[in-house]
Amino acid sequence: MQFFFLSVRGLLSAVFKDLQGHSLDVGLMPGSSDFYANQKMATLRRISEPHGTLMGITFGIVGLPNVGKSTVFNAITSAGAMVANYPFCTIEPNVGVVPVPDPRLNRLSEIYKPEKTTPTTLEFLDIAGLVKGASKGDGLGNQFLSHIRQVDAIVHIVRCFDDENVVHVDGTINPARDIEIVETELILKDLDTVERKFAEAEKKAKVGDKKAKGESEFYARLRDHLRGGRLSRYYAVGNEEEAHWMHFLYLLTRKPVMYVCNVREDELQKQNPYVDQVRAIAAKEEAKVIVISAAIDAEVAELPEEERKGFLQELGLKESGLTQVIREGYDLLHLITFFSVSAKEVHAWTIPIGTRAQEAAGSIHTDFEKGFIRAEVMAFSDIDRFGSEHAVKEHGLLRVEGRDYVVQDGDILFIRFNV
Repeated sequence: MQFFFLSVRGLLSAVFKDLQGHSLDVGLMPGSSDFYANQKMATLRRISEPHGTLMGITFGIVGLPNVGKSTVFNAITSAGAMVANYPFCTIEPNVGVVPVPDPRLNRLSEIYKPEKTTPTTLEFLDIAGLVKGASKGDGLGNQFLSHIRQVDAIVHIVRCFDDENVVHVDGTINPARDIEIVETELILKDLDTVERKFAEAEKKAKVGDKKAKGESEFYARLRDHLRGGRLSRYYAVGNEEEAHWMHFLYLLTRKPVMYVCNVREDELQKQNPYVDQVRAIAAKEEAKVIVISAAIDAEVAELPEEERKGFLQELGLKESGLTQVIREGYDLLHLITFFSVSAKEVHAWTIPIGTRAQEAAGSIHTDFEKGFIRAEVMAFSDIDRFGSEHAVKEHGLLRVEGRDYVVQDGDILFIRFNV
């Protein structure tokens, strides 16, 4: 899950040599501790550089203190962030790299029996709980809002349960109020960003910079929009130049949002008036809503992989909160998955819908994009049905596509290139 960014990249360990005119055997690290440690450090570096480029699909987790934010983060990443019944227990942003579960990847591994199987990944960034005044530095405030400036989407955790043992920072449970508090702080942070850019552009305009004059006028209109308490995603840019200026503001309220309603274990499949409040707000914003129990997902995360499905079935659940977040996150950011396969490695890759073959090749390695010749393509449904690459070829279902071919979800690509 650029704004948004084109691919989820791992750290390449293969030595690329003697590959001219051949398809790639991609050599990326499996899910080792070193892999995830390096991913975490890279993410921390990227979030500290507000004008850098994130390489992975990243979700920023926000919410008030004690809504279950860090519990949800732990459940979906099994990363062990601190969990405590008091505000601001998350002192620094926690970063987790999550393998994306995909049964198609498992099926391809059964067919090819590779030395290793590498899923695509998503990154989750958990920041300290927000309170009124966070944009001005109250609580642990301002610095944490800056941490999420370059995430691809925001996962907003909303408390939708009563529990006298878990204090609410404002004393009562009111999802509509809680959402308004967080959105207001995001708007105020965006307003601060726009006002600073307006001051810079206005100073240049006063010395005769004609381009800066148009830029300052754009920031002034956007500033007035935000001052009216409206999210920047509802501001309509007038032309490509304004779209360019808007893009590099990295405004928090322009990012797509997914609301995650955290409910009690025994209320997960019941009507919940708190959840109804969230759904009503999300409908107006055209945002997504997921209902989970962080407590259940925390239990699932502690179980061995082979026991999780049975545990969920006993509770009458088809999938975990993690699976819901990933599935809806893909839809929210308009993402799909394609695969590269060989005897050495079966690898899943994430790209936006509409990505062309040459761009998809660049997701694997930049040399493949530069020296792209063609892509040989199989559909997952075909190899799943016939059981082997050879059988797919015998049925005439292996296609040769050029650089402008739009990659489809589930495509298996063999990239031919020459550098």
